[in-house]
Amino acid sequence: MISVEDAQRRIVAAFQPLESEKLGIADAIGRVLAEDAVAHESQPPWPVSSMDGYAVRAADARAAATLRVIGAAPAGHPFNGKIGGGEAVRIFTGGVVPDGADAIVIQEDATAADGHVTLHEAAVAGKHIRIAGLDFNKGDVLAPRGRRLGARDLSLLAAGDVAQVEVRRRPRIAFVATGDELSRPGESRKPGGIVASSGYGLSALIDKAGGAPRDLGILRDTPEAIGQIPQLAAGADLIVTLGGASVGDHDLVQGALGPHGFALDFWKIAMRPGKPLIFGRLGDTPLLGLPGNPVSTFVCATLFLAPAIAAMLGAAREDPALTARLTRALPQNGPRQDYLRARLHIKDGELWADPFSVQDSSLLQILAQADALVVRAPNAAAAAAGEKASVLRLE
Repeated sequence: MISVEDAQRRIVAAFQPLESEKLGIADAIGRVLAEDAVAHESQPPWPVSSMDGYAVRAADARAAATLRVIGAAPAGHPFNGKIGGGEAVRIFTGGVVPDGADAIVIQEDATAADGHVTLHEAAVAGKHIRIAGLDFNKGDVLAPRGRRLGARDLSLLAAGDVAQVEVRRRPRIAFVATGDELSRPGESRKPGGIVASSGYGLSALIDKAGGAPRDLGILRDTPEAIGQIPQLAAGADLIVTLGGASVGDHDLVQGALGPHGFALDFWKIAMRPGKPLIFGRLGDTPLLGLPGNPVSTFVCATLFLAPAIAAMLGAAREDPALTARLTRALPQNGPRQDYLRARLHIKDGELWADPFSVQDSSLLQILAQADALVVRAPNAAAAAAGEKASVLRLE
């Protein structure tokens, strides 16, 4: 068995960033930039007023001064002229500051009558003016290559007059479940059969990680059925199998795919849940064989599949590791790295992790209720309540 860290390193090393494509920013949510997104326009592109009031020259805008109003500058309708001595322009929030003006007197500090305005407060040079480029300038990098675009990024790019971005193509992830006992939700089941649930969580995880999931269905536990995977998964960037990765008589993935060019890189990881994991190549396509147990599937996909997708996207994957205090004591750990489902909460300003008392890998409901996984290193000593532990936040 190899360590989790070694397995992650070997899997990620097998992938390179995929080719890019150009998308309009309206369609780019969640996509990863293949190139820096650079501002095409400064923001604001010219000095604008941050308040409704009067654009003036600070030198002659003293308290009690009366100035002649020579025009107006609503947002989107700049004043076409220059302010001279003793003059003012009525201006509104977002309006372009007229040539010659260097201050704004807000309307609450002035009284207008008969084409003139009397100031109750002296103007202060620069006050209430947003200078050109206050937010960013033309040519500035608004979002760097490798960034996964969020909603706020899209607003920023739009403000910089960026209409299109170069993003990585979404990795095509083909996945298939194996097992005579499996059937889809809502389908009839034979005696001893169970619902195939792993693929639904896996598909959602792939999508959220930035991949394009492709469900190949359920294959019977026969070499002939499993041997169809190369044809079914044609065009995939990564093939994922669910189940059939262990050593039983009906765990056939390695044996059935051998004649089709499968080359094993490693098998079995010192972790719980998820020990029987396969990684290798089916011809030119990487193949990741996950355990079929739904909890093991999800934990292994979080630890190994998500980083593989990030590598194909050229994305700097955020480390979800945190430190939290344990609400309960934990016994000494065994020789495998353990991932305990737990709830998180804040108490007295600190993060606490409450591991579920039962950690059987068949309990999918506990996974759904968990916020995080408490990570226990191989052979870790017993931990007391209140002791700090490493946790991986889920979702």
